[in-house]
Amino acid sequence: MILTEWNTEDAIAFAREEGREEGWEGGLEEGLEKGREDIAKNALAEGLSPEIIRTITGLDTETIMNLQSLVTRNAD
Repeated sequence: MILTEWNTEDAIAFAREEGREEGWEGGLEEGLEKGREDIAKNALAEGLSPEIIRTITGLDTETIMNLQSLVTRNAD
């Protein structure tokens, strides 16, 4: 089907499907990021160094240091 043959219903259905795919992909990435942060928090609580955690999780140093502040506050 070429674009000029689409009607409004086809265009809406296509847009909805594209939106679902983008939402699913975005949700998946958010979930993976949350998982990496949870692993980092657990590792920090167990005393692993930020350098090792960075290597394992792929998180940047700033994120790990922010997580370390949270872990430290929650430990008090």
